[in-house]
Amino acid sequence: MASRFQASVLVASPSYPNSIAWSDENLIAVACGRLVTILNPALPFGPRGLIKVPSIEPFPIGVIQKEELLSSCLLPTCLSRDRDPYVRSVSWSPLGMAPNAGCLLAICTTEGRVKIYRAPFCDYSAEWIAVMDVSDLLHDYLAIANYQVSEIPSTEFSDFVTEHRHANNPTGHKMELKRKRLHTSGMMIPCSNKSSKTSGEKSSSPTNSNDIESTSDTNAEQEQGSPRAQEFPPVNVNEDESFQKVSRSHGRSTRKKIESPTLPLISAVQYASRSAMLSSLVIAWSPLLQFPSESCSQVQNNATCFSLLAIGGKSGKISCWKVHAQECYSIEHGNVSPDAMVVGIFQAHSSWVTAIGWALLATDSSHPQVLLSTGSSNGSVKIWLAHSSELLKSPEFNSSPFILLKEIINPDSIPVSVLSLTTPVRSPHRQLLAVGKGSGYFEVWIHEQHNCNFERIGSYEAHDHAVTGLAWAFDGCCLYSCSEDNFVRSWMFHGNTLFEVPIPSTIPSQRGLIDVPNVFHSCFGLAVSPGNLVIAMVRSFDSYVLNPMYQARSQKAAVEFLWTVGQRSDISSSEKLNCEAFSGVSKEELAWWKSNILWSLRQYECFVKPLVMWDIIAALLAINQSAPHFVDDLLIEWLSTSFMESCSKLSREKVLADFSRRLSKLTSRHLHLLNVICRRVILSEVKADDINSNEHDHGTTCENQEEQVRFWMDLLSTSERELRERLVGVNFACSRLISHVEANKSPSGYWYPSGLAQMEQWVGRAQVRDQLRLRASQAHLYGKRLDSYDHVKEEKCPYCSASVPFESPEVAYCQGANSNGNVGQRHKLVRCAVSMQICPTTPLWFCICCHRQASKPAPEPLFTMVEYPENFFASSAGSSLRVASKPLCPFCGILLQRHQPEFLLSTAPV
Repeated sequence: MASRFQASVLVASPSYPNSIAWSDENLIAVACGRLVTILNPALPFGPRGLIKVPSIEPFPIGVIQKEELLSSCLLPTCLSRDRDPYVRSVSWSPLGMAPNAGCLLAICTTEGRVKIYRAPFCDYSAEWIAVMDVSDLLHDYLAIANYQVSEIPSTEFSDFVTEHRHANNPTGHKMELKRKRLHTSGMMIPCSNKSSKTSGEKSSSPTNSNDIESTSDTNAEQEQGSPRAQEFPPVNVNEDESFQKVSRSHGRSTRKKIESPTLPLISAVQYASRSAMLSSLVIAWSPLLQFPSESCSQVQNNATCFSLLAIGGKSGKISCWKVHAQECYSIEHGNVSPDAMVVGIFQAHSSWVTAIGWALLATDSSHPQVLLSTGSSNGSVKIWLAHSSELLKSPEFNSSPFILLKEIINPDSIPVSVLSLTTPVRSPHRQLLAVGKGSGYFEVWIHEQHNCNFERIGSYEAHDHAVTGLAWAFDGCCLYSCSEDNFVRSWMFHGNTLFEVPIPSTIPSQRGLIDVPNVFHSCFGLAVSPGNLVIAMVRSFDSYVLNPMYQARSQKAAVEFLWTVGQRSDISSSEKLNCEAFSGVSKEELAWWKSNILWSLRQYECFVKPLVMWDIIAALLAINQSAPHFVDDLLIEWLSTSFMESCSKLSREKVLADFSRRLSKLTSRHLHLLNVICRRVILSEVKADDINSNEHDHGTTCENQEEQVRFWMDLLSTSERELRERLVGVNFACSRLISHVEANKSPSGYWYPSGLAQMEQWVGRAQVRDQLRLRASQAHLYGKRLDSYDHVKEEKCPYCSASVPFESPEVAYCQGANSNGNVGQRHKLVRCAVSMQICPTTPLWFCICCHRQASKPAPEPLFTMVEYPENFFASSAGSSLRVASKPLCPFCGILLQRHQPEFLLSTAPV
């Protein structure tokens, strides 16, 4: 098996498939027991985030008659024997959903609860903050509808009991069967202490609260220490015009009197049906859906950008929730709850929904469509389609925007454990679906979008136990699978054939001794890094092999990281690459290293994909330790083919000479990629502040610097100067656009220019194009109409109120306070990377790559430029200034964040 290059120990063991997820901002979430651990793969032994799953009171769905307590439909509730609630499923949202423009994390527990969490970016805490309880919203929605969302027929619950008699236990764990003694009153299931009343239904009330309290005490004594029900909400029993309530806390009662219960009296079948509706099993976020403003004229502005959260439950239904992106982003205020609304609830399967997958279809950008794949415990798999027009409409009761395309796998009694759905960039009109089963088999299907045809590629006996993880990589050319049998396998998809290939055993460089035991028992999921060069898998330790004193107590599982840089993913590409072998690495392996790294770099040339290059940079730095010439040649080839549009590798001198000539024809994303590579790979030993100070020397470097460093310093200096010129041009153009708006104040969600006076001074000092000088001379005409325009070009020091002249766009020095005719201490101040103004003393956006700071995000048009515009006004007029700009670094293109102390978790996109 392939060797890991790093690992991180967990204090609890996972229990369910797909227990690991990798976010678009380069964080890893692992569901392990009652905890969710959030890791930064760049610092596996560094600070972590944490989510503790508390026990929550069940929903007050009603009471039943005592005679119906032993009905067959209530057997799952009566026989449940779960411990404290475990985390069953985790899923990351797309980038831009959190208040700080990061990702939200949704978790589903064995109690059937679904909550959404955000990072504690402004709370100075390791524990993540809950921002929404989706289960509460679902309960309220169903209660208002009087649970009339086509309740499950009673005949289906006998199938539930037979089919899921072992499903309440966590995967891979055996639990002893113990006999439970019934109390003489007939009650054995703890009850809720919540109460609610649904209109139109009959309710019952107790006659004597003292009798209830004494009975509860008696029940508590006789059921001391008994396990508590968890998988279904506990049953409230109606007996002789009264009902009794028992706490869920370890079978002990809470001595609270029930004063005014209003729970409706329902049948056992209704109770079981409602319990199943509220018991969630699996969750999944869709990709971000964006709609043009003209297609959403009748809805709010923030409705043009949202993600769908699909929740599958025990009833076989799927509830779909539309969660809107934030109108504006902040690093000071985190108490902003996401705006969510139900899109629809539909019956997907006749049994439990156990797996969900999403994919975007290649359609007109103004009318995006999403594909939803669902798997069930009865083995069936269905494909659903949602149209954009239906998603934008206000939801109607008992309606859903999803239509069934096809049931590709019929029920076969083998539960579906995991799904993986992807749309390759190279073939945008086809989707690849991998379906993992509990038998250890998985199937691969292809969906041809033009004729809506589904083709089964084959079924593969990959593992001996249940498949717990499937992940596509390298644009659908490679598939990774893992199982409870503790094996991870790699498969290559070529043409319409899937065959197994070995995971690369040779790694670029070891990080040193990894003090993590290599005695694993099962694998519970895997995830692929954003750049596809690393896979992370979570595996539980074999507790019988670990040292019971020093290891078994604190080491329950581990997250292992494996290189896939040398993964064989395409048959034909290896013949086109010529590499010189070096010690310990064959020529063929080097060819795959180069091919995969170049592919990963090129996929980021699309500005829609978030710029998260940690795995690329980590691979280049690791290879650079043993083969620096290989890294240099690879990057020169990348510049020659992607920047210079050359069919072959150019010389270093030719690249530098042509770079300045082709600078205006390069996209902003190309320049961002180049800047990140220069800073984090070639100049990784140079401090970011030193590089920033050299930016104003227009490429001059010290004579004693090596030729290679001088070459990359020249490229970096030229690239950042080009980006700054584009940034200033967009600011001038936006000031002209917004000056025509009647209200001078920026509406919520709009981007608003500032610092025009400082930009005018920079244009007067720098070597810029004549077109930009003309725009700068006209900027004050439009800027005076804006509240943000500062007629006084000299700013004031926030510490001593001394004047601060404009000398550099990076830093500033105040003149110092005058005291008795002498000049006082001069303060060094940081200028905003976006507006060039002096940064305020409030928390600032921070770039982890170039270490620049900003008080506001950069305008959206800067990041979507395909070249230097001939007319900034025309290029900005067509851009979506009404959409909230993500806080991206104008020079690196990565997501900005609030600078955190070293002892707290932070993201590391590079």
